[in-house]
Amino acid sequence: MNQLESLKKHTCVVIDTADFSLLKEFSAEDATTNPSLVLAGSQVPQHAHLVNSAVEFARSNVSRLRDGLLSSADDERAQLLELAVDKLTVSFGVEILKAIPGRVSSEVDARLSYDADKMVKKAQHIVQLYAEAGVPKERLYIKLASTWEGIRAAERLEREGINCNLTLLFSFDQAVACAQAGVALISPFVGRVLDWYKAKYPEQADTFIGAQDPGVIAVTKIYNYYKEHGYKTVVMGASFRNTGEVLELAGCDKLTISPKLLQELASTPGEVVRKLDPAQLTQSIPKRSELTRPESLFERETNNMAVEKLEEGIRNFAKDTEKLEALIATLL
Repeated sequence: MNQLESLKKHTCVVIDTADFSLLKEFSAEDATTNPSLVLAGSQVPQHAHLVNSAVEFARSNVSRLRDGLLSSADDERAQLLELAVDKLTVSFGVEILKAIPGRVSSEVDARLSYDADKMVKKAQHIVQLYAEAGVPKERLYIKLASTWEGIRAAERLEREGINCNLTLLFSFDQAVACAQAGVALISPFVGRVLDWYKAKYPEQADTFIGAQDPGVIAVTKIYNYYKEHGYKTVVMGASFRNTGEVLELAGCDKLTISPKLLQELASTPGEVVRKLDPAQLTQSIPKRSELTRPESLFERETNNMAVEKLEEGIRNFAKDTEKLEALIATLL
């Protein structure tokens, strides 16, 4: 038995890619995408038909975005780009769902991350596009950045039966707020937390391994807190830098893993020991009272890592969305 097969005994394995040609190789349950992965997938020659189809769809349906979420109401070119990006995101998701039994996560434009109303509208539009392609909302997670506004948008969407995946999550307070809002799933980032600590404390970098990896510590704390207090929100560890991080979180509800690391796990023989288990919680954390916006803002100001990585993640996803728009613009 290899490590990937063994890991699947303890954890739902999710593949982190928009390249649907890789899905069957690893037999993942779910898949996650983001603007960076959609951009990368759009640059693969075999996927050119998806890009072209999205452009044609936008040309035929631009009137749908007269009340543009990002674009100016009188800027038809911007409307075309916005709609084409939405359609392309959905098209990749549709292809992915043909190869997996579970759900795909599709992300709302990161440039909306501080506007709850626009995030809700964009999410509803993405769900509508999926429905028109024959995909029910029960096979989707809508990804939103874990800003205060993103969490409030998710709270509203969950009441509509639209399940959300709160991404770019770097702090315990973000996780608490998501659970209190009834969010379906969170994606606490492991590797990017490690990146920050290595850059901040280079003299300690060699000690940040295994159970002492700061990202592993953060996800373990969130998992234990959720299980101790009966929250139903699914914890899906994300953004891994090495298989050691993955193995330290064996037993987490879900883990979304890149194809490269999945291949490493599949190529390594051995049994994986379960590390996270609701029956054997390693720490007790008192239940937090309902978080307010002022408390959330104060936490932001006192957690440099979470602030820096959240804002960096939003910027990078926004840049990749703009690159995708530039790619599409060459076809208009």
